[in-house]
Amino acid sequence: MTWFLGLGIIGLALLVLCLVFDGLLDGVLDGLGGGLDGFLSLPVIAGFVSALGFTGAITMGVTGTGAGVATGAGAVAGVVVAWLTGKFSQALMRDGAAPAPKGEDLSGSSGSVVTAIPADGYGEVLLYLAGQPVKYAAKADRPVPRGAEVWVESVLSPTSVAVRPVER
Repeated sequence: MTWFLGLGIIGLALLVLCLVFDGLLDGVLDGLGGGLDGFLSLPVIAGFVSALGFTGAITMGVTGTGAGVATGAGAVAGVVVAWLTGKFSQALMRDGAAPAPKGEDLSGSSGSVVTAIPADGYGEVLLYLAGQPVKYAAKADRPVPRGAEVWVESVLSPTSVAVRPVER
């Protein structure tokens, strides 16, 4: 039973190392993959070894059977845990985040004037980019008073936009 507990602890230690040194140990098994691209990874092996060890120890301790039966039960549990770990990590890798919002996304959006916009200079408008309020310098072809609702016609720079007042 001591061997099985040792295997379980080694598997957990390998999993902790994989988590702590994220990405550092990823290339260790690249040449051994064969047709198992991405499935034969250190977290999968750690899950297998850990499940083999702890299930073997539990089987020996609870049923009192020999090492052969405990190894078989541990191997079955290890394959199940390894498969689940592989599928879970593939699902996490496939999960693509939405693209980051860009200033160009502001064209056509509405906002409100925070600082009045003169005809020959810049004022400030409050716009919402990806749901977050952001203040931009704004230029318009005619004066726009504070509090007026505006539409963004174009993005002039990363910090400024051209707007026109909304007429209702």
